[in-house]
Amino acid sequence: MNTAITTKNLSHSFGEDLVLKNVSFQVPKQDFFIIIGPNGSGKTTLMKIISGLLKPRNGELKIQNRSIDQYHRKALARIIAFVPQMTFADFPFTVTEIVLMGRSPYLGMLGLEEEKDMEIARQAIAFTGLENLAHRKLDQLSGGEQQRVFIARAICQEPDIILLDEPTASLDLAYQVRIMDLMEQLKNEKGITVVMVSHDVNLAAMYADHLLLLHKGQVLCQGLPDEVITFQTLEAAYGCTILVDESPLGKSPRVTLVPRKYSIRE
Repeated sequence: MNTAITTKNLSHSFGEDLVLKNVSFQVPKQDFFIIIGPNGSGKTTLMKIISGLLKPRNGELKIQNRSIDQYHRKALARIIAFVPQMTFADFPFTVTEIVLMGRSPYLGMLGLEEEKDMEIARQAIAFTGLENLAHRKLDQLSGGEQQRVFIARAICQEPDIILLDEPTASLDLAYQVRIMDLMEQLKNEKGITVVMVSHDVNLAAMYADHLLLLHKGQVLCQGLPDEVITFQTLEAAYGCTILVDESPLGKSPRVTLVPRKYSIRE
């Protein structure tokens, strides 16, 4: 298998708090790979390790079949772009200025953009549908628009892999679907491997090529959506009553939470 990311027995802790334990998986190239799991299961820590922001305590991590330790920071930034959880509202720059920051791995010592960099930024802005907002300041945009700006910045890096930590969190339904469609478009049209953390199990089931389910820092299950999204695995991970059936759209499982008031009373 042509792999974009390979991990073997990754472990990490903060002090004595073990947050990842022996995490092993592979992400195929040009895959839409989604990581799910309850709060505190280690999803964000895992993303930071893959991006190079954190060094694992133990284990192996390979990016395109090379150990991550073999990459200089600038070289790694040309391969991987990371879109963290949304905390951006006070960024005092225009959309174009923020997107151009994605060119930093390619700039010389003076950090001056050339026409090629400007053109790549324009293409990233067009791809994310932000042309009419290109001269607006970030704090003048909605949450969904801000998220697209930072995805455009990631695209402007021209990476092979994009990592996204909960990109649809706090967005309305229309923006959630728009972001997910955009990720699928990146995979299909630009050949980018997309690795995403999501709390929305139904969106993950509909869009993912493969899923990884984390629980208490360990891999509980991984595979195709219908292999991972079962009531047995989700109830074991989340500890609540769940129904799983087929989506009315077909091809993917659908998850329904069962509130306490609808539970069968003895």
